[in-house]
Amino acid sequence: MSSGNFDSSCHVLQESLLSSASGYSNYRGILNWCVVMLVLSNARLFLENIIKYGILVDPIQVVSLFLKDPYSWPAACLIIASNLFILTALYVERRLAVGTISETTGRILHIFNLTFMLTFSSATVLSVTSMTPVGGVFSLGIYTVLFLKLYSYQDANRWCREIRQAKAKSLTRSYSCPDVQQSNGSAVHSLVSYPGNLTHRDMYYFVFAPTLCYQLNFPRSPRIRKRFLIRRLFEMLFLMQLLVGLIQQWMVPTIQNSMKPFREMDFSRMVERLLKLAVPNHLIWLIFFYWFFHSSMNVVAELLQFGDREFYRDWWNSETVTYFWANWNIPVHKWCLRHFYKPMLKRGTNKFLAQTAVFLVSAFFHEYLVSIPLKMFRLWAFMGMMAQVPLAWFVGRYLNGNYGNAAVWLSLIIGQPIAVLMYFHDYYVIHHESVKLSP
Repeated sequence: MSSGNFDSSCHVLQESLLSSASGYSNYRGILNWCVVMLVLSNARLFLENIIKYGILVDPIQVVSLFLKDPYSWPAACLIIASNLFILTALYVERRLAVGTISETTGRILHIFNLTFMLTFSSATVLSVTSMTPVGGVFSLGIYTVLFLKLYSYQDANRWCREIRQAKAKSLTRSYSCPDVQQSNGSAVHSLVSYPGNLTHRDMYYFVFAPTLCYQLNFPRSPRIRKRFLIRRLFEMLFLMQLLVGLIQQWMVPTIQNSMKPFREMDFSRMVERLLKLAVPNHLIWLIFFYWFFHSSMNVVAELLQFGDREFYRDWWNSETVTYFWANWNIPVHKWCLRHFYKPMLKRGTNKFLAQTAVFLVSAFFHEYLVSIPLKMFRLWAFMGMMAQVPLAWFVGRYLNGNYGNAAVWLSLIIGQPIAVLMYFHDYYVIHHESVKLSP
């Protein structure tokens, strides 16, 4: 047979499919395999848990986490009392707008209002015996959000006064004033200019809006999408029940059975318990992220027709620790950038010190939200947040691409259960040392 009529060669110059030089990138089947293996392995763990402990899920028990006495509602009363600080901030801004008090006096009043807000809520949680730890976390979380909101409120209004005093004809976007082009049907909402924004309606819209950064005119959606709202509400209710069930059925027994290795300082058993806790803890954290940042915040935004729905970015693709912290919680990131990080840079602070200061403030609030409700001060949350600074430096300098992404995921999966075990151990020693837990 002539070689001109038939080419018998079957080999060409090419790389193996799994070699990086091949350029192959379609690993969808392997991803599906990983998901199947993950589901099967967790199904085995869940079945093992049911066989060992039985059904531990008790929806009624959740109520006791918020209330010790059905006739005493300290957390709810504390949250209602926060209106005093909201109205104080509004009335101080009104006085500043008409010039009846000086900028210096206004600044002092705002500082006192914000400082007293944090100290009052802390003192109430620490002193009221009927306040449960969960109720304390919830109420202090509300006060922390209000602290950040009211700080932004006074900052933005001060910027507008500075522009007005400079007799500017238009207000620039950087000061959050009304020349911002609005889209998405927001023309139906009339624009306001300073000081016309200093109303109860405007203040309470901002208080309930899913943002920490104040501006005179927020982007607004044209209507409330009922189907979208119902889907998000269903997600909220379903995921809340799922979170409660996973915590009661999976987390609590694992944490309780981790106390004996910690008391005996059995290092190998401690590591085994830590790894056993890492899986349910991380799963609960992921579900909580979706429940809060996607379902819950979209429900609030839809009801208020709040147009900016960027509550998170693709933090799961983070190749550096700093990218993760800048993208997993956009409302907090925007507040830190606008009211803390950029002002520090304008004052001549270098970027590393400014970033460290941001982590320091974040560490303070993490500790504030844990230690005060638990009524014990161990600084585990504070140290965990500050440990992010050297970790961010190490990952950014020595790990790139997939290795950096793996390091970020590892810090999330392992770091959180360490803090959980530390706090639970200390809380157990203080409050339940005489109770002997099963091995």
